[in-house]
Amino acid sequence: MSQPPATPYGPPHDSPTPPQQPGQPQQGVGWTPPQQGFPPAQPGQPYGDPSLPAGPPPAKKSKVGKILLIVLSVVLVLCLGGVAAIWFTIKDDVGEVVDATKTRVTAPATLAGRPKNTDPQLQSAADLMVTEMKSTVQGESSTVGAFYGDPAKQDLIMIAAVSGLLSDPKKELDAFVTGLSTELAVTNMASVEPGPLGGEARCGDGKAEGLALGVCVWADRGSEGMVVMYFKSAEQAKAEFVTIRGQVEQRS
Repeated sequence: MSQPPATPYGPPHDSPTPPQQPGQPQQGVGWTPPQQGFPPAQPGQPYGDPSLPAGPPPAKKSKVGKILLIVLSVVLVLCLGGVAAIWFTIKDDVGEVVDATKTRVTAPATLAGRPKNTDPQLQSAADLMVTEMKSTVQGESSTVGAFYGDPAKQDLIMIAAVSGLLSDPKKELDAFVTGLSTELAVTNMASVEPGPLGGEARCGDGKAEGLALGVCVWADRGSEGMVVMYFKSAEQAKAEFVTIRGQVEQRS
């Protein structure tokens, strides 16, 4: 029996679908060709290009907030401790009185090789220290509060000082140290070489807001001040104290 001729239009509608060849995509209802661009997601993998980052890297936490809290503690020391005492005219040693009246404290452009820090928050904190000293200390001739260095490099110094006539520098320093022990947990305050400007000086280890502090203070007949080295020890602060004090305290 002869076979019917092959139709040029393909198999009739009721003919079975030819078997799928290996490597060919499934045809039929709901099938769409693959899209160009991003590759299809794999099981367990989010959609999108896996080579692209999921989002911006997390920002590093700034230490400025902790530093500002420490400044507030220092302000309490300056206002309630030795610096808040009354300043008296000294009559027992004319030479010392003359030197004391010529003493001024200042913020140099650089401090022991470190540039002045102009961060707005730190500058505001420094201005607060100066304002509090001026409102509390009687008879001051000059005041200073400033920051130097870079906290991101764990190299930051804060200075706070006032000049005027002190009747009893040792007594003033004792009160100052007591305040530091309370507010900044400064311990092991030991006498150190005050340098050519004389008077008395001490350095100790402090810790506040989880930060290590190297703290040095001084008092003479014409000024009283402190140096706080963040992220440092008392030994490290002691090594630079005389240099730093000599750049902050000036006598004309």
